[in-house]
Amino acid sequence: MKLWSILGGFALSFWTTILFSNTVNAQSQIPVNWTVLAQNISDPDLLGQLQKAFNNFVETGQVWALLIGLVVGYLIRNLTSYG
Repeated sequence: MKLWSILGGFALSFWTTILFSNTVNAQSQIPVNWTVLAQNISDPDLLGQLQKAFNNFVETGQVWALLIGLVVGYLIRNLTSYG
Protein backbone atom coordinates (compact mmCIF):
# COMPACT_ATOMS: atom_id res chain seq x y z
CA MET A 1 0.00 0.00 0.00
CA LYS A 2 2.83 2.36 0.85
CA LEU A 3 4.50 1.72 -2.51
CA TRP A 4 1.29 2.53 -4.39
CA SER A 5 0.86 5.80 -2.52
CA ILE A 6 4.47 6.78 -3.35
CA LEU A 7 4.00 5.88 -7.01
CA GLY A 8 0.67 7.72 -7.11
CA GLY A 9 2.24 10.82 -5.59
CA PHE A 10 5.08 10.69 -8.09
CA ALA A 11 2.69 10.31 -11.03
CA LEU A 12 0.51 13.16 -9.79
CA SER A 13 3.54 15.40 -9.31
CA PHE A 14 4.94 14.48 -12.73
CA TRP A 15 1.72 15.21 -14.63
CA THR A 16 1.05 18.39 -12.65
CA THR A 17 4.50 19.65 -13.57
CA ILE A 18 3.92 18.89 -17.23
CA LEU A 19 0.42 20.32 -17.44
CA PHE A 20 0.99 23.50 -15.47
CA SER A 21 4.50 24.32 -16.61
CA ASN A 22 5.03 27.96 -17.56
CA THR A 23 8.45 27.39 -19.09
CA VAL A 24 8.26 27.34 -22.86
CA ASN A 25 11.01 26.33 -25.24
CA ALA A 26 12.20 29.31 -27.31
CA GLN A 27 11.92 27.43 -30.62
CA SER A 28 8.37 26.11 -30.23
CA GLN A 29 5.35 26.13 -27.99
CA ILE A 30 6.16 22.74 -26.41
CA PRO A 31 6.96 22.94 -22.69
CA VAL A 32 10.57 22.14 -21.81
CA ASN A 33 9.50 19.17 -19.67
CA TRP A 34 8.10 17.40 -22.75
CA THR A 35 11.51 17.29 -24.41
CA VAL A 36 12.30 14.31 -22.15
CA LEU A 37 9.89 12.26 -24.25
CA ALA A 38 11.91 12.87 -27.44
CA GLN A 39 15.41 11.49 -27.00
CA ASN A 40 18.14 10.39 -29.39
CA ILE A 41 18.80 6.68 -29.07
CA SER A 42 22.35 5.71 -29.97
CA ASP A 43 21.96 1.91 -29.58
CA PRO A 44 18.46 0.63 -30.36
CA ASP A 45 19.35 -3.04 -29.70
CA LEU A 46 17.31 -3.44 -26.52
CA LEU A 47 17.57 -7.24 -26.28
CA GLY A 48 21.34 -7.06 -26.77
CA GLN A 49 21.60 -4.53 -23.96
CA LEU A 50 19.51 -6.73 -21.67
CA GLN A 51 21.66 -9.77 -22.45
CA LYS A 52 24.85 -7.79 -21.82
CA ALA A 53 23.50 -6.48 -18.50
CA PHE A 54 22.38 -9.96 -17.40
CA ASN A 55 25.77 -11.46 -18.30
CA ASN A 56 27.49 -8.74 -16.27
CA PHE A 57 25.08 -9.47 -13.38
CA VAL A 58 26.09 -13.15 -13.42
CA GLU A 59 29.82 -12.59 -14.01
CA THR A 60 30.22 -10.14 -11.11
CA GLY A 61 28.56 -12.54 -8.66
CA GLN A 62 25.61 -10.30 -7.94
CA VAL A 63 23.25 -13.17 -8.76
CA TRP A 64 24.63 -15.09 -5.77
CA ALA A 65 24.15 -12.11 -3.51
CA LEU A 66 20.55 -11.86 -4.71
CA LEU A 67 19.84 -15.54 -4.10
CA ILE A 68 21.49 -15.55 -0.66
CA GLY A 69 19.58 -12.39 0.29
CA LEU A 70 16.28 -13.93 -0.79
CA VAL A 71 16.92 -17.11 1.21
CA VAL A 72 18.07 -15.26 4.33
CA GLY A 73 15.18 -12.81 4.07
CA TYR A 74 12.69 -15.67 3.71
CA LEU A 75 14.15 -17.43 6.75
CA ILE A 76 14.08 -14.27 8.87
CA ARG A 77 10.50 -13.56 7.81
CA ASN A 78 9.40 -17.05 8.81
CA LEU A 79 11.28 -16.96 12.12
CA THR A 80 9.87 -13.58 13.13
CA SER A 81 6.28 -13.99 11.95
CA TYR A 82 3.53 -14.83 14.40
CA GLY A 83 1.28 -17.77 13.58
